[in-house]
Amino acid sequence: MWDSASAPGGRADRPADLVVDVLLDFMPDPELDREAADRLVRQLRAEIAELDVESVRLAAGGPPPDGAKGADALTLGAVVVALSASGGVFTSLIDTVRDWLGRSSARHRISVTIDGDTLELDRASDAERQALIEAYVRRHTGDQR
Repeated sequence: MWDSASAPGGRADRPADLVVDVLLDFMPDPELDREAADRLVRQLRAEIAELDVESVRLAAGGPPPDGAKGADALTLGAVVVALSASGGVFTSLIDTVRDWLGRSSARHRISVTIDGDTLELDRASDAERQALIEAYVRRHTGDQR
């Protein structure tokens, strides 16, 4: 559980009941078409919504690329997860993302950003990915195990 002494990023000024936004940016395998990538993002979003999070929403995007047909108000694969800074939900979120990536044989990447600190998960070995995840979770939960 996060409290004022073990707030994400080591911040002692953050209240325990604060809701924190975590940005998940999905970069699909370049060989996937947009429709397939969109289905994957929605699948990940549905899995995250099953966690004890405050909300899961697609992030608003910037202007469409030059030559794009129509304006797309959403960035393909950017998901904002609002979660309470207590109860271990952040660790569950990271585990869900890691497991989701592990079930795919494609070359997807997901960056996880909280308070300007980004962790990028991609084709690292299982051991490398696990070490990165553990260090990242420790930084944002105060868990020094």
